[in-house]
Amino acid sequence: MSTTAVAGTRFNWHSDEMKARRKARYAAERRLRAYGLIAIVFALGFLAFLVGSLTFTGYKAFTQTVATVSIDLSKAELDTSDLMKADWRGAVRDTLRTQIGDLPRRQEKAYFDLFTSSAPFLVRDAVIKDPARLKGSSSFVIPLSDQADQFVKGEISRDTPESQRRISDEQIGMLDQLVSKGVISSPFNWALFLNADSRFPELAGLAGAISGSFWSLLVCFAISFPIGIAAAIYLEEFAPKNRFTDLIEININNLAAVPSVVFGLLGLAVFLNGFGLPRSSPLVGGLVLSLMTLPTLIIVTRVSLKAVPSSIREAALGVGASKHEMIFHHVLSLAMPTVMTGAIISLARALGETAPLLLIGMNAFITSPPDGIFAASTALPSQIYMWADSPERGFVSRTSAAILVLLGFLILMNAIAIFLRQRFERRW
Repeated sequence: MSTTAVAGTRFNWHSDEMKARRKARYAAERRLRAYGLIAIVFALGFLAFLVGSLTFTGYKAFTQTVATVSIDLSKAELDTSDLMKADWRGAVRDTLRTQIGDLPRRQEKAYFDLFTSSAPFLVRDAVIKDPARLKGSSSFVIPLSDQADQFVKGEISRDTPESQRRISDEQIGMLDQLVSKGVISSPFNWALFLNADSRFPELAGLAGAISGSFWSLLVCFAISFPIGIAAAIYLEEFAPKNRFTDLIEININNLAAVPSVVFGLLGLAVFLNGFGLPRSSPLVGGLVLSLMTLPTLIIVTRVSLKAVPSSIREAALGVGASKHEMIFHHVLSLAMPTVMTGAIISLARALGETAPLLLIGMNAFITSPPDGIFAASTALPSQIYMWADSPERGFVSRTSAAILVLLGFLILMNAIAIFLRQRFERRW
């Protein structure tokens, strides 16, 4: 009787009360839309501020002020029988003196301080790489020191009192002479990508960190990808549904949210202190990162396997395929695009992790790129951490430039994941 009464009730949709309710609902909808738009504007604004700030600070690191000089090594008194012990410093200084003219002895030190102190070693390495340079005059590129580089780039103002800057008026006058002779230029800083780490900002590069991250991610992928897929297949296709498997699933989901520093502590205790694996090596870094990415990869793989319709399984079994043939020939191949997408996104997250790598010693000062997974190495995030902690002014712009390089790799990996998903994903 009550239902009949309610069903028979007639509402006056044009009454003032109903108009007020509709007006309130529409207003709430407009407010919700405005809140969402404001949130997006704030997010984009913060992102633009972050990228803009990094670009403004770091773009100068992509160029390096250098002096291009011609050195006639055939006239230098070098011991060609032992190039490693030859007097390269004398040969370089004799050439640099010709660029500025005669200077009192007390001014020579200030003049040579305008160039990187590693100039003799750069010339030596170039000659060892190409011994034909010993037979005549050839051109060499010598980076300027950090303070001279900062002055040419405008980071140090000429108007700043001499007592408050690291470059003297005398050195500025010498720089002006070199600039007027066309010796000084600021080409693209390839050393930022080709050199390993250095205590001198003008020579520091990311080659060692990029190589270390590559080897670590390779180990991480080689371990986490097959183990993650195998674990997901077992849990999704073979494991009985009981409390034990429920407990495993809950723990996997919880592990995906555990802070990365915990995995670093686990790697320190198990791989370094327990198994005695080499410290600072990409092998240990990859093992720790694989522990961190495994839960996410298992979850993504299980979701992608579950998304394959059961009719695919039933059709495969119906034509006589065994269960493992059904999984590997049909279900897994159809789920693989989503699995690959999840794997790439997991690796992108691992690429940006810092805390676990710091705990296993991948923040060591390494002056050459690693040649394998057992060599001592660093990684891109830990390299950024070390540069950010360096007192030299030149590392400020290089830190921002390194962050931009890291963001570039992350964007590239996410773009590959999006491409794979849109290119191969199948909708049921």
